[in-house]
Amino acid sequence: MKVILRKDHEKLGQIGSVVEVKDGFARNFLIPQGFAYHANEGNMRALAEEKKQAERRLSKELKTSTKLVAELEKASITIQMKVGEDEKLFGSVTSQMISDSLKEKGFNIDKRSIDLEEPIKVLGIYDVAIKLHPSVVGKIKVWVVRE
Repeated sequence: MKVILRKDHEKLGQIGSVVEVKDGFARNFLIPQGFAYHANEGNMRALAEEKKQAERRLSKELKTSTKLVAELEKASITIQMKVGEDEKLFGSVTSQMISDSLKEKGFNIDKRSIDLEEPIKVLGIYDVAIKLHPSVVGKIKVWVVRE
């Protein structure tokens, strides 16, 4: 059976590819899971329209994330933590704490978008990367101070 891929599939190919697969695989997995359509003219047109909409959505997301990164780089947040000996924190500053502090400032950033290379365990000033889009990464200053 010939099918048109709606999503990238590791072994079959990229979006929009027309591939030949076994009937059972297409009927029982690819089509119900939304990975593919039957290969006919109407579905080819539908896939072309889906691609256009996806491109528009991605360009819109890119614009909004670029604007948001510009605003974020102007802002800085302060997180107060309890400190023990040698200026070491009790616990560590997590991406959830940074996300909550950003929400207080009016930025709605998901904690999964915040990229901490390693947990923050010492007082200081840190540049933390925030990945809002695959091609847009911003930095925000995080001040970790004594409570």
